[in-house]
Amino acid sequence: MNHNNTPANVARAAFVLIATLLGISLALGQGANYGWIGALIGLVFGLLVIVIDLGLRNFSIKGFSSGTFGLLVGLLCAWLVTSIGFFDAGWMQQYQLAADIFRLAMFLGLGFVGMMLALRSKREEFSLVIPYVRFRQEAVQDQPLLADATAIIDGRLPRLFASGFLSGSILVPRFVLDELQSLADEGDDIRRARGKRGLDCLAQLRKAPRIEVAIHDEDPRDEDTTDGKLITLSRLTGARLITSDANLAKVARLQNATVLDLNDLAQAMRPTVAPGDELDLNLVKEGKDSHQAVGYLPDGTMIVVNQAVSKIGTTQSVVVAGAVQTSAGRLIFAELKESNSR
Repeated sequence: MNHNNTPANVARAAFVLIATLLGISLALGQGANYGWIGALIGLVFGLLVIVIDLGLRNFSIKGFSSGTFGLLVGLLCAWLVTSIGFFDAGWMQQYQLAADIFRLAMFLGLGFVGMMLALRSKREEFSLVIPYVRFRQEAVQDQPLLADATAIIDGRLPRLFASGFLSGSILVPRFVLDELQSLADEGDDIRRARGKRGLDCLAQLRKAPRIEVAIHDEDPRDEDTTDGKLITLSRLTGARLITSDANLAKVARLQNATVLDLNDLAQAMRPTVAPGDELDLNLVKEGKDSHQAVGYLPDGTMIVVNQAVSKIGTTQSVVVAGAVQTSAGRLIFAELKESNSR
């Protein structure tokens, strides 16, 4: 059973009850026999408002404000059109009904057109309507982050925020938090460890300064899958979806959602090494050949150093000799710098 919308449902039920009681109260003032009529009117009114509310559940306050502004512009244009002296001429009195219908059509038509144009427009385009005035654009780094379970379980978010590469608030959908809690309660040790790591990551983010973590209770009913709900919430809230699920990232980008894929970040941060580069490398084990030693770059890339088996357990300066792309990844070969200098 989903309890995500319990507060909203309680508020709707309370509104219908209050509307019904007000209808009864107002009707009883007209006579004792009108109580049931007032109750019916109040109930119908309350249910009608609830239906409108449900129909607008995917309509944000940003869209509402834009639509209101467009409606006002459309009504202003209609007032200018209908206020010209042509409609006040004496000979138009005999066509008063047609003139009134025309005025009503202008207000309805231009108001609707203005509202729809505003809803389809970007914020910066309002400067064409209001000269010399531009709405402040939010910086990308100020946009909130919508985190999915994989990004939280990944465990790198606290370090990314601490380093300054990420900033802004983090939105955690209620259904993602429920998923983490469900994992933490699993009987399987691996799944339970993943769930606990995700909850520990959220606890670290909450304790960190300058990071605001908010639980988002909205649960899109039109979507059956968790990925679909995340993409819908990202588009509705304007938040950047952060994930380490490559498939979710691809689907979200196809639906014009802004995505931060931690895998892309890790790939972008991999150091680029070319033949001739010098590195300080910690040699940790023997290579495939008896004379080789192996070390690793911070991103996990393996470097095989020739004639270095006697240096295992030490940090050596090496010179990159070449690289080979294998099915397991990129394999880099190097030589000891001291042997090159001879």
